[in-house]
Amino acid sequence: MRPSTLAERRRLYLLARATIARHYRRPLTLEHVARALASSPRQVTRVYAQFGQTTFREDLLTRRMRAAAQLLVEQQSIPVRDVARIVGYRQAPHFAKAFRGRYGLSPAAFRAEGRAFARGRPKPTAHVSQHRPAPKALPYWDEQADRRPTAR
Repeated sequence: MRPSTLAERRRLYLLARATIARHYRRPLTLEHVARALASSPRQVTRVYAQFGQTTFREDLLTRRMRAAAQLLVEQQSIPVRDVARIVGYRQAPHFAKAFRGRYGLSPAAFRAEGRAFARGRPKPTAHVSQHRPAPKALPYWDEQADRRPTAR
């Protein structure tokens, strides 16, 4: 592959990531991002496969889940359904299912554990299995949060 082609693909990858970072709250699709970057969905998929450690879809989901986790813990007054809308989900149940799949807790349980952690007393909530120890830190505080948190 020519160096100029490689550089152009790298640029497209970085622009796609920047677009997700700036507009994750909107209903983004691969087609929307590709069109915004004057490219094709296939090209965006290809550059994610070449340069990214994840797919477009996973990148978008990671960005949304990190923002949601931060809002749930830091903005206690915002209801979960509003957090879902803020981070780009139209339906709160779909958000809750995606959140539970990512962090292993419902958004409400995650918020409760975040409060306990902030007070210095990490305890599992009633919604969490008593067999699993309380987290040492919230997953979104981990700098390596591009990967799904591992079970403890």
